[in-house]
Amino acid sequence: MLMIAGIDVGITTTKIAFLDGGALHGFCLVPAAGDDAVASASGALGSLLRARGLPLPAIRRLALTGIRAAAIGEELLGLPCARVSEFQATGRGGLFLSGLAQAIVVSMGTGTSILRAGADGIRHLGGSGVGGGTLLGLSKALLRTTDVPTIIEAAAAGNLANVDLRIADLPAAALADQANLPAHATASNFGRLADRARPGDYALGILNLVFQTVGLLAAFAARQEGLADVVLTGRLATIPQARELFAAFAGLYPVRFHFPENPEYATAIGAALSL
Repeated sequence: MLMIAGIDVGITTTKIAFLDGGALHGFCLVPAAGDDAVASASGALGSLLRARGLPLPAIRRLALTGIRAAAIGEELLGLPCARVSEFQATGRGGLFLSGLAQAIVVSMGTGTSILRAGADGIRHLGGSGVGGGTLLGLSKALLRTTDVPTIIEAAAAGNLANVDLRIADLPAAALADQANLPAHATASNFGRLADRARPGDYALGILNLVFQTVGLLAAFAARQEGLADVVLTGRLATIPQARELFAAFAGLYPVRFHFPENPEYATAIGAALSL
């Protein structure tokens, strides 16, 4: 069994996945080795080989993608390397993880990329600067932390009514034009910041702002492309509050948001599938 290793070489982490004949044989994530892309990719490869009890010759080729993949040469540890477009990799990986034949695939990283993926190929539709970087930046300003587990824990006790302006909060005269919107829908993120707001309210409000922005763009992209399925990938998709916040938002648009297992490995998996 000779496998292909897909490696997503990012700024803060490196993700790797082993595939053979389209079947997944393991994956893992390791912290980036500073600015050294070669050390990051080599470290990820070694970690997964050890975890699977495999020798280096079990890998026949490396499929490299991600923002730092260009810094790696034609070979790594004696294995031939091929480079795969990050958009192509994410689109393929999103379909693989979701089991869908076609969909809008959203990559929620530092920013957000939106792709159309299907039998006719992968096409980049657009994106947004709102993403994980927004979450960390606003959390640093409002919560004095960039530790994601701490943000998640705080948000679990949050109440959006203390930070967001909802349709139900609007004056009666303004509701005539909003009759088709549910009372819980957001009229303005952080538009009703109460004096009693606590850190948990801020944390949940930040998550809601990020996920609603991503969801709105994805919903518009799905409508433009005539599709109803949206696959969410990237580490942000693993945040526990994501499902609930997207579910509340999905009721406003005719789309289905999919949260596949292990969404943070979509790009690494898709890179391997591309060879």
